[in-house]
Amino acid sequence: MADLGLATGAARPVASHAYNRLCAALSKASLVLAVLGLLAIVLSVQIQVVGRYVFNDTPTWAEALALQLVLYVTALAVAVGVRDAGHIGLESLVSLLPENWRLKLEVLIHVLVGSFGALMVWSGWMWTLLKWSDIKPMLHVPVGMDYLALVIAGAMIVLFSIEHIVALLRGEDVMPAWY
Repeated sequence: MADLGLATGAARPVASHAYNRLCAALSKASLVLAVLGLLAIVLSVQIQVVGRYVFNDTPTWAEALALQLVLYVTALAVAVGVRDAGHIGLESLVSLLPENWRLKLEVLIHVLVGSFGALMVWSGWMWTLLKWSDIKPMLHVPVGMDYLALVIAGAMIVLFSIEHIVALLRGEDVMPAWY
């Protein structure tokens, strides 16, 4: 958690500029949507169970909806994980480096994560366009909606990586969304 000042042991000021507030709001909204999505998944699975074992007639859309929701909940959670620095990192190695190398390596890590997010946007958008005309038989929605989750998550990863880079260069911390 180098961005929270733990690598150096010194607390840094919390970033509070407009871009940071935008990213914080986007992150919190994503968390709320992910929780609502999880609740909808639980409800959908319950409808499947009741339909199967009580009425002996499982709704065909319930499983397909649960699977669709899993894609979006996962995508939102991954993006928020990037903002909250919850992804796997090498903090122990980074903390052993001199300060000037530590900053360069932390910026490089966020550039690489942001580049991965940009790749998610590009490839997800290509697949979204390619599969938009195909329709899922159980939900009657485009198959391209599956890949749209990649676009959304990738775009937020890019935004959040930029936020971290700006905060690092300004000597600030990015406060996690759950604070």
